[in-house]
Amino acid sequence: MHVDDLGTEVAPAGGAPSRIVSLVPNLTETLWWWHLADHVVGRTQWCTAPPGAFPDATVVRGTKNPDVATIVDLAPDLVIANEEENREIDVARLRDAGVAVWVTRVRTLSDATASLERLAAALGVPGAERDTTDALARLQASAPAGPPLRVFVPIWRGLPPVGGRDDETWMAVGSATIAADVLASAGFAVWPDTPGERYPTVGFDDVLAADLDAVLLTDEPYAFGEVDRADLPGFRVRAVDGTGLFWWGPRTPATVADLRRLARHLHRAIRRG
Repeated sequence: MHVDDLGTEVAPAGGAPSRIVSLVPNLTETLWWWHLADHVVGRTQWCTAPPGAFPDATVVRGTKNPDVATIVDLAPDLVIANEEENREIDVARLRDAGVAVWVTRVRTLSDATASLERLAAALGVPGAERDTTDALARLQASAPAGPPLRVFVPIWRGLPPVGGRDDETWMAVGSATIAADVLASAGFAVWPDTPGERYPTVGFDDVLAADLDAVLLTDEPYAFGEVDRADLPGFRVRAVDGTGLFWWGPRTPATVADLRRLARHLHRAIRRG
């Protein structure tokens, strides 16, 4: 018996799972890193990394609308879910059908380390996470160069105006997210910094008036591009890998290292004026 991130006791059918359905793209990728790709019998349409890694896995629709009946028919020993990516009602339906479901919950890099350790133990591969967690520990033990850079990291734009405003609303990475902690470990502080808020919304006029060191445009979940860059005149705008920010797991140490290099470049650009 193992306990998932929400404190629920989960007993995978038959001990170490040999038939796994993953409803979380970053954890599907993690299973490949842990040499468990051949155990994956089901995945979502968004579980696409690495490309071609799960040719025999049944696609069970998306993260927000998984085909519960198909998942049950696959007779998995374990379904892997996430409390943000997946809906509580789908987890409940699977459990009501007698399927063991493991739910992850991550807000910080420390959470990610603990979550990966728990998951590896439940999958019967304890220690598989060690390369990742050791690399994260080394990064967390060293300080990024320079003072934190104040950045706006939008994840969506074009939302309807709120509160009687006439400008569009943007949604951003908030401080209570794994993405914000990844950025913090690299030397960035997200704006707006609304304590406890995961994805704050802000009027575009407020963005244009904000005192920012840079704007970081991601390629997911919204694919920001040159049009969006042109709408942000006067800011230092840089493109960053969205999967690196949100797909916590084996790719996270490299993401932190890349972001630290970006922070050093931005500090030099700011000094040059």
